[in-house]
Amino acid sequence: MKAILALADGRIFEGKSFGATGESTGEVVFNTAMSGYQEVLTDPSYKGQMVTMTYPQIGNTGINPEDIESRGLFLSGFIVKEYLENYSNWRATMSLDAYLKENGVVGIQGIDTRALTRHLRDKGAQNGIISTINQDHSSLTAKAKAVPSMAGLDLASGVTCEAPYHWTEGAWTLSDGYPQVDISTLKYKVIAYDFGIKYNILRCLIDAGCDVTVVPASFSAEEVLAMNPDGIFLSNGPGDPEPLVKVQEEIRKFVGKKPIFGICLGHQLLGLALGGKTVKLPFGNHGSNLPVMDMQTRKVEITSQNHGFAVDLGSLGDSACLGHENLNDQTVEGIRHCDLPIFSVQHHPEASPGPHDSQYLFERFVEMMEKSK
Repeated sequence: MKAILALADGRIFEGKSFGATGESTGEVVFNTAMSGYQEVLTDPSYKGQMVTMTYPQIGNTGINPEDIESRGLFLSGFIVKEYLENYSNWRATMSLDAYLKENGVVGIQGIDTRALTRHLRDKGAQNGIISTINQDHSSLTAKAKAVPSMAGLDLASGVTCEAPYHWTEGAWTLSDGYPQVDISTLKYKVIAYDFGIKYNILRCLIDAGCDVTVVPASFSAEEVLAMNPDGIFLSNGPGDPEPLVKVQEEIRKFVGKKPIFGICLGHQLLGLALGGKTVKLPFGNHGSNLPVMDMQTRKVEITSQNHGFAVDLGSLGDSACLGHENLNDQTVEGIRHCDLPIFSVQHHPEASPGPHDSQYLFERFVEMMEKSK
């Protein structure tokens, strides 16, 4: 079946449908990871976006029930060069096409993803529409133009959990899969705010010795402090951090009272809570091969990233220092409070997909909680 991708600026790409049929809109971005498409699909941070994979062949390892990063798929569409129906993986249970159909995600294949990626790099990420039911270019372009901008959208409230829950699952192993951890062996009580949290973040916290309770984005600081945690974790998530004014107010109430660690959207929200500002990047950073420098150790690590906004360091004044720097575009990749046990990073130390260079950050969080104890 024919499918069309139309961008808001009038650029048209014609290809073939796979996954669900119909129409879907969202901000079109590209991801440079060469593997891990299942983890990309299940990352809640992609809510409201249509993801283009720059690696040309997608689908060859199928889908398995273990490599998911959230309770479902939140992205609006999936764009690939060549979809491979015949998968080969000893853990796979279904094809990518069947998985997208099951979750209602529209896909398009057979387009020149190199041309699309270059267009997005030159013109910036922009809204688009994938359609299998409308072949009229002008009509589709008009629909793409009418899609609200990602800037100003609160999307985290649409992916957060509905009620608090306890996490007890550790990191996957070849012999045991995901082990259930004895909570009595975990030394540090952590409250994790869910703005679109990935499962592997929770597993990394468990493996670092944290007894983790996950709470919704709307949970008040008073409720959290009444639980007397050793530390506060602020998760990744989708959309613009600036509209989450209430969340920023709650984060400020933890400053000076508890150690805080933030990742991605949590990093941006922490920056705003400390008095800073955020900016929307031209096309963001999405991939698992992006170099970052830890400014404390001067070591370079290759990281997994997925964000379209960044903290403006100059807006923070003396409230925070540069913790990490993106070596590709020199954007703020992490901040740390100059005096208090508070830090955050823009990239994803939990990977899934991606390298594990940054997993030491979970130990850094534990060290902060130990000193605070």
